[in-house]
Amino acid sequence: MSKLPNIGTSIFTVMSKMAAEYNAINLSQGFPNFPVDKRLTEIVAKLASENVHQYTPMSGYPPLLDKIATLTQQSYQRTVNPTDEILITAGATEGIFATIQALVNTNEEVIILDPSYDCYEAPILLINAKPIRISLNDDFSPNWEKIASSVNEKTKLIIINNPHNPTGKTWSTTDFDQLEKLMDSYPNLLVLSDEVYEYITFEKAHISVHHRPKLWNRSISISSFGKSFHITGWKIGYVIAPEHLMNEIKKVHQFLVFSVNSISQRAISDYLDIVNVNDLGNFYQQKRDFFRNILKESKLELLPCEGTYFQVADYSKISDEDDITFTKRLVTAFGVAAIPISTFYANGKDAQYIRFCFAKDDETLLKAAECLMKL
Repeated sequence: MSKLPNIGTSIFTVMSKMAAEYNAINLSQGFPNFPVDKRLTEIVAKLASENVHQYTPMSGYPPLLDKIATLTQQSYQRTVNPTDEILITAGATEGIFATIQALVNTNEEVIILDPSYDCYEAPILLINAKPIRISLNDDFSPNWEKIASSVNEKTKLIIINNPHNPTGKTWSTTDFDQLEKLMDSYPNLLVLSDEVYEYITFEKAHISVHHRPKLWNRSISISSFGKSFHITGWKIGYVIAPEHLMNEIKKVHQFLVFSVNSISQRAISDYLDIVNVNDLGNFYQQKRDFFRNILKESKLELLPCEGTYFQVADYSKISDEDDITFTKRLVTAFGVAAIPISTFYANGKDAQYIRFCFAKDDETLLKAAECLMKL
């Protein structure tokens, strides 16, 4: 009998498979197709012949932990203890999985805000806890009235994703005020903050749980070197949490992977000495603006994109089809793969929105735009 009877092949796998079958331009999955920074590949090449191929400590390579603490101080003016409050994980997904397995118990409830990334629900179900799926407002901001009415004494965790995948929405100061107010009312409630796109924001500066001292003792943040440095295949991220929560997360982590790929940890540690993460926003804003500009004469209506490398488009002026049917036809008839937003909702809400990934080179984006202009 399946432990996850309602979970099948993800839409990301389906669309990428279709893109390959029809030789379509793949703007569905969220990974870049341009080269990694040459400085990083040179570091890897140098390290390959050095003695860096054995286990690192379970929590992570100590110099990398120190540099994450420095990065957190520089980015958010928060001081964290690299030994007790930081954990290197096998991608953000492992960090999310380990956190939920460690901190949520059977029959407890976890708030998920839809549309939501698909890795949140499975670890909740695997421990026989209950996911509570709450839709965001039409502009993808949190509906605090709905959230507050759904929280009770059984609610252990609320998962937030900021900047938000799939919509590119970012949280406001008011949203964090409301979150703090909610947590004041429920002293046992924790927040899991998925911030893997934290350095990819545009006109509005990113606001993090790290900016909110009131949340520090009850929050777990998830970050991703894979997203920040265009190295998604490395599957390396990190978790920051107060020591009393981190001790429990480490117990699960050590039996999932024990320690993370050693050469990648060493390489990123060296790379952090020479890279400026604050350049990422400008880099991706140029791509966002380029993609939006070449589609401005299309029949697609492009929604605001405040962060991430995803662009949501409304196709309702083009077709009455549901979004899954439309995205499949987009591949077969127009040669571009996208993701239907309804698949990010528990209730399958279909507003006729689709998501494109613009983390591609200009040539790819131009070719995709040529196809999309034919709609």
